[in-house]
Amino acid sequence: MLYKFKSKVDGDLILLEANGRKVLEIIGKTPGPQGIILVSEMAAAITALQAAVVLDDAARQAATAEAKAHEMDTVSLHQRAKPFINLLRRCEAENAEVTWGT
Repeated sequence: MLYKFKSKVDGDLILLEANGRKVLEIIGKTPGPQGIILVSEMAAAITALQAAVVLDDAARQAATAEAKAHEMDTVSLHQRAKPFINLLRRCEAENAEVTWGT
């Protein structure tokens, strides 16, 4: 399953199910086949994602040697969340909601 995030302001943002679920959980949304992020929720969502990125980056730095030894997923939350944060910022600035569907 894929999560497809849509807005009137920007192109679609597509995330694999595990990544979309994680991002939605971080911002306090219940992952599901569809939903909406209201403009009034975007500032808190951005803050939550940025805080989670900081924690994830710190954990990844601490586990760098282990990741290399065990070939763990080397794509960080930072890399996965950045396009989502950018989408939320643009939509917030344009007063446009983001919806998702699977």
